[in-house]
Amino acid sequence: MNLLVSLDALLEECNVTKAAARLHLTQPAVSTQLSRLRKIFDDPLLIPADCGRGMTPSARGLALIAPLHAALSDLQIVIRQRPVFDPWQDSRRFVIAANDNATAVLGLCLMERLPQLAGSGIRVAFVSADQRLVATQLERAEIDLLLGSERMVPSSMKARKIYDEHFVMAQRKGHPRGTGALDLDQYCALKHVLVSTSGGSFHGFMDEHLELLGRQREVSLSVQNFTLVPDLLCNSDYVSTLPSRFLERYRDRLDGFTLPFQARGFSLFAAWHPRNQNDPALLWLREAIATVGGASSVQDPVSM
Repeated sequence: MNLLVSLDALLEECNVTKAAARLHLTQPAVSTQLSRLRKIFDDPLLIPADCGRGMTPSARGLALIAPLHAALSDLQIVIRQRPVFDPWQDSRRFVIAANDNATAVLGLCLMERLPQLAGSGIRVAFVSADQRLVATQLERAEIDLLLGSERMVPSSMKARKIYDEHFVMAQRKGHPRGTGALDLDQYCALKHVLVSTSGGSFHGFMDEHLELLGRQREVSLSVQNFTLVPDLLCNSDYVSTLPSRFLERYRDRLDGFTLPFQARGFSLFAAWHPRNQNDPALLWLREAIATVGGASSVQDPVSM
């Protein structure tokens, strides 16, 4: 490419010194390039002018002027052209990895609002997020976006915080406990459903908080998915500690109560591969996720 750019300048200027100035190169460097070009084309390309000043193109050089200039102009257009994405006109399939909490909270909101955000050519698939695989899946472009807590985001990826979350205790409407404020003794005495995303555990970080207080709750059931919990609670006297935004989707069936102790929450992030930092389609998707999640419109990602 550098040689062709130099040839274009040489054929237009017909002078090594002027071509060198235009290319911001030294005269010896351009003379060396001309020698290489003559070998490549097996033609002098430029020959000394009859007047003794400058050069004049050979027949082959004259034939190259127009197509070479046109080709370089086309390449400049390609380089300068910024990709665009129109969600109302373009067709694109997006794959988002998330656990069922993020899918229920953000995924359902995105699905519900998609007709107002994009045309029929935009399709979105949600798949389960596996922390062991997600870095490889993002690297191989098997997934476009990850929705997860900070610990889920691989350090090599870009990320943006969507929202901060806290936990509340949920129980069915008409629960025999009543709807009064929850105290620590009541919380520990109730029968709890634990969501163990790793599967099978009866000990979660709420139990870690209680241990610091010298207390213990009764975990009677352990399930792997948040979406199983509402039906379990509605048909029993079990309670469960759930993310507040998740519970909001079931307010017609469940009541929520502030925990009687200080418990850390978590932040939900959207994460993507660095190569997609400026992909207009992925920029649109990230902004759509942030919009339905109520995130700030600040565009700068944070490195995890």
